[in-house]
Parts: sequence; C-alpha cells; structure tokens
Amino acid sequence: MSLPLRVMPRGAKGRELDAHTRDLSYRGLYFLAEADFEVGSEIDFVITLPQQVTQSGDVNIRCQGNIVRVEASENGRVGIAAKIERYEFMPAAATAA
Repeated sequence: MSLPLRVMPRGAKGRELDAHTRDLSYRGLYFLAEADFEVGSEIDFVITLPQQVTQSGDVNIRCQGNIVRVEASENGRVGIAAKIERYEFMPAAATAA
C-alpha cells in the first residue's frame, strides 16, 4: 500500500523529507525516498492514512523507528526498511496546524 510519509532523521531540525510507503505493518515499513539513510539510524516519521482507508478524515500516525536495511531502487530513489519502535495517533487539532 502506497501511503504518504514524512520522514526526518532523529535530532535533525528542518530536514523533513516526503516519501511513500511500499509495505507497511504494525512492526515496520519499507519506503522509497530520494535521500540516503544509514543502517542503525534513528528516524521520526508521520504516516498519513487517507480518508479512503479510514472511511472518515485523514489520520496521521507519528512514529519513531530504526533503519534496518537500505538498498538501491528505481529512479534514483533509495529503498529503506525500518522497524517501528513507538507510534501514536495524532489528534486532529495537532495535524491541522
């Protein structure tokens, strides 16, 4: 399932990148991005579940995770597998700002 994703290396201010998931489960995800990450790096990311999936409004999920695999992909993008360590649903008021 391809879902929009905003990802940022943990501790890096202002370097948020847009990406899209290729695979997603409650324990991990695989996404494609136009940036390089290192195995073992910690990341923060927000996954957006669109209205078509939730049957109501868009839902954002804030996650923390660790990169477990990085591989070359198509169109100059990099495929990244990450383990999800923590997640929380973001309130609608927090995502509207």
